[in-house]
Amino acid sequence: MRQTTEAFRSRYRAAIHPFYNPWLHGAFVLLFGVLAIGAFWHPVQQVSWREWLTVPLTLLFFNFGVYTVHRHLGHHKKTFARLFYARHAGDHHSFFTPGHMTYDSARDWRVILFPAWLIVLHTLVISLPLWWLFAQFNSNVAGLFGGCMVLGYLTYEVFHACEHLPPDNPLTRLPWIRQMRRLHELHHRRERMQERNFNIVFPLMDYLFGTLYWEPEPVPLSHSRPSMTRMQHHIEIVGEPVTVLAYAASVSRWPEWHPSSLRIDGPQGPLHAGAHFEEDIHAGGRAGHLHWEVSEYLPGRRWCARAQGDHGLSLLLTYECTAEQGGTRFVRTLDYRFAGLGMRIANRLLLRRRIERESAASMLALRDRAAQYISATRASA
Repeated sequence: MRQTTEAFRSRYRAAIHPFYNPWLHGAFVLLFGVLAIGAFWHPVQQVSWREWLTVPLTLLFFNFGVYTVHRHLGHHKKTFARLFYARHAGDHHSFFTPGHMTYDSARDWRVILFPAWLIVLHTLVISLPLWWLFAQFNSNVAGLFGGCMVLGYLTYEVFHACEHLPPDNPLTRLPWIRQMRRLHELHHRRERMQERNFNIVFPLMDYLFGTLYWEPEPVPLSHSRPSMTRMQHHIEIVGEPVTVLAYAASVSRWPEWHPSSLRIDGPQGPLHAGAHFEEDIHAGGRAGHLHWEVSEYLPGRRWCARAQGDHGLSLLLTYECTAEQGGTRFVRTLDYRFAGLGMRIANRLLLRRRIERESAASMLALRDRAAQYISATRASA
């Protein structure tokens, strides 16, 4: 059974050492990095144009190295890198999930930044020996290479932190950072994290190796428009929130409990962010077809999906669960609107009341079907 993001965050924060200082952590990494870059670059002088090529080539080399480590060690368990795998795939990807991609306080930097000692190890064990090797042939190339290796490390840390900034931070509006934030958000989807978007600063290697994945940011439905209709229903269901939401988010089961759902063409089981499915419906006395995309799934807590349908219909469906004594409080919120004037009038005069009745009936059926499903699952366990 998967734990919720909030539960994991609470446990992770409780385990952080009380003497941990995020500002000292960040300042040490930045100061050490700047001093190391200065030390590598200080002897460099009278650089030729050929030697300047060391800068972009080194940053490309670092980009490739980060991509390789992230893809093959951060998301695939190897014996010699099990600690890195546990920290990244285990801690980082459990702390930051779709819908929960931002940190709440500076102490959360503990799960974003690498340990402070790693920049020292990177400089002394990787950058310095390679600097010495290149220095046997060309001191300028060696200095530029060593400095850019540390610069690449600092750039990674800064960009990764920006990709988890709260959305109201001014930095998130910068085009480069905004695009990388979106790519990183898509990478954090459970079904994508082992396959897509491993670059943090510049997605060149993702492009070259065919692992780049992009979806435009969803356009929020505006509740201020006159044509928006909202319906919200809640019910108590016997069972734990994780199990209840997993059943409700298994869209292939919708025809079992929702009277408007006739047929589902999509994957089995609870669907995660990015999943697509099709639905034939008969709602409000009218037949139709919906094209769905899941936008969020936080097990035991929240599930959201958007759909486009006939007659300019667009809708947002949200399921939310909270634990209560003896069961789960399940809340279903449906926001929808029609683009055409005729359908908006029909909705106001007739459709809304019918859809309201169907939605209320679906909640009663969901309660009974979910209880049966949970009971059968326990009996077979």
